[in-house]
Amino acid sequence: MSLFYAAYGAAGELAAPFLRAMLRRRVASGKEIAARLSERFGVAGLPRPAGRLVWIHAASVGETMSVFSVIDVLAGNANVLLTTGTVTSAGLAAERLPAHALHQFVPLDVPGWVERFLDHWRPDCAVFVESEIWPTMLRLTDARGIPRMLINASMSARSAANWGRISKFANTLIFGFRYVHVQSAADAENFRRLGAAGILEWGNLKYAAPLLPVDETALAELRAMMSGPVWLAASTHPGEESIVLAAHEALRGRFPGLVTIIVPRYPARGAAFSLPRRSLGQVPVAGKPYIADTLGELGLFYRFSPFAFIGGSLVPVGGHNLAEAARLGVPVICGPHTGEIVEQVEALRAVEGFVEVVDAESLAGAVADWSEDVERAAAAGARARTAFAGMEDLPGRIAGRIMDISL
Repeated sequence: MSLFYAAYGAAGELAAPFLRAMLRRRVASGKEIAARLSERFGVAGLPRPAGRLVWIHAASVGETMSVFSVIDVLAGNANVLLTTGTVTSAGLAAERLPAHALHQFVPLDVPGWVERFLDHWRPDCAVFVESEIWPTMLRLTDARGIPRMLINASMSARSAANWGRISKFANTLIFGFRYVHVQSAADAENFRRLGAAGILEWGNLKYAAPLLPVDETALAELRAMMSGPVWLAASTHPGEESIVLAAHEALRGRFPGLVTIIVPRYPARGAAFSLPRRSLGQVPVAGKPYIADTLGELGLFYRFSPFAFIGGSLVPVGGHNLAEAARLGVPVICGPHTGEIVEQVEALRAVEGFVEVVDAESLAGAVADWSEDVERAAAAGARARTAFAGMEDLPGRIAGRIMDISL
C-alpha cells in the first residue's frame, strides 16, 4: 500500500467521529434518513442474497436515472446491489428498482466502514457510474480481487491535464478498471492521453435511460384543471427561481392566465416559496407560478408542458440533463452555464431544438415566442427527440460486459 493510501486511510479513521456528527446534522436538515444512518457506516440493512451479486454505485439522481436501464437487464441474470449517496436517489430506487435488485446507502470512505460493507455484501464485481470514485473504496475493492468497471465516464481536457500531472496516482486510482465506458469520442481521447486501456466508446448511457415515468391519471387531472398557457422551469437552483419569477412577471400582461411551473432541483426547497405548492396538495392557479416540489414527477410535468427551461444553467452549476426532456419531444431553453453538458447542447443546437438565454429578459422572450406559436414549439420538440435517438441497445451491451467481468 502506498504512502498516500496509508495516510488517506488513517485520516479517514481519525475523522470518523466528526463524520458521524456531520451525518447526524444532515438528518436534521433532511439530507439523511435517521432509520438508515447506519448504512453510511457500512452496516447492511438487508441480507446478502445467494448467488452472483453485481454492485453498482451511482452518486445521485442523474447517475441513478441513467443506470436503471442497465439494472433492468442485469436483474434477469444476477442479483444487483445499487448504492447511492442522497435521499432523493434512494427514493427513486425505491420506486424504480426491479426484482433481484436492492438499494443501500454507500458508506463514507472510512476504511473500517468500507471493510464492513464489503464483508457483508461480497460483490462479484463493482461498477461505478460516471465519476463517483473514492480512494479507500477502490483500494479495498482491489485488495479483495473484485473486478471493477467505470461506466458513462467523462473527462474534460482540463481534467485530463490535471491528472497527467499526477500520472502515477491516476494509474492506480482511475485506471484499475477492467473497462472504461465513455460518453463521447472526446472523453475517449482524454482517457487515452492518460494511458487508459479497455475503453468502450459506445455513447452516453443517459440517452438510453428509460423515459421518465408518468402517472396518466395525474396528467389527465392537470389537463382538466388548466387550459391556459403554461411553461416549465425544471431542476432550478437558488438564484434561478428569481430569474424565472421575473420572467413570469414580465409576461403576465401579454399572457394573463400564464402558469409557470417551477420544479426545484431539491424538492425540500419548496418550503422557501410563498406560492401554491404541490407537496401541500395545492393546485395551480391561473396567472400564478406553481411550485412542483414533489419527488419523481418530472416526467409528468415534461409531458404537460409544451417546452421547458432546464436549470443549473443560469447559475454556474454546469447544467443538468437536457436529454430527459428532449427524448419526450420537449424543446429546451437553457442558460449559458453548460460546461458539464456540452455534448447535449451541441446535439440539440444541431437540430434546432434548443434556445439559449442569459437573463430574465431573454428568458421571457423565449417563453413568449414558443407560447405564441405552439406549432413551432412542437416542431422544435420533434427535432429535439431525434438528437438522442439510436441508443436502444446500449444498456444490453454494457450489461453484457459487466456479466463477463463478474464471472
